[in-house]
Amino acid sequence: MKNPSRSEIENAVNKKTYNEHKAEGPQGVNCAIITVSDTRNEENDTSGRLIINSLVENGHKADFYKIVKDEPDQIRSSIEEFSKNASVQVILTNGGTGITKRDTTYDVVVSILDKEMPGFGELFRNISFQEIGTPAILTRATAGVYNDTIIMTLPGSGNACRTALDKIIIPEISHMVREVLR
Repeated sequence: MKNPSRSEIENAVNKKTYNEHKAEGPQGVNCAIITVSDTRNEENDTSGRLIINSLVENGHKADFYKIVKDEPDQIRSSIEEFSKNASVQVILTNGGTGITKRDTTYDVVVSILDKEMPGFGELFRNISFQEIGTPAILTRATAGVYNDTIIMTLPGSGNACRTALDKIIIPEISHMVREVLR
């Protein structure tokens, strides 16, 4: 029987630590969803509904939901309102992450973050590139922590929201909250 190498032992220890951390996260994370759009309403907000349904189907809560215009003051005040609510652990925005003049979600969020998680946007664009190619560079999706609340900004596209939820958010949301609560 071969003795494990140092890197095999370190990998096993690191993986165990990651799995333990992930398991220590809350089982049901309470989220607020903010749709940023000049044209959407509750009847046609398919991306907001998709986010809510995905979270709930995966054992999380989505008790807070709001649609705001792509106006910096409305975005900021909604994020501040939800982050002051002690039961909200994560705020997911959708819309306003592109590069048009009206897309201001990214600008508002990065201006208030206490800590940025640049890996979220980097990973999201990488996964999106694999799915849609070079248009992935047009999103300014990002994430971070504000007022002990995780904020993640997603594009308004339903497909983009599904990608972020399935490949990043749902697998890591409890772990992220655990880290913020430490």
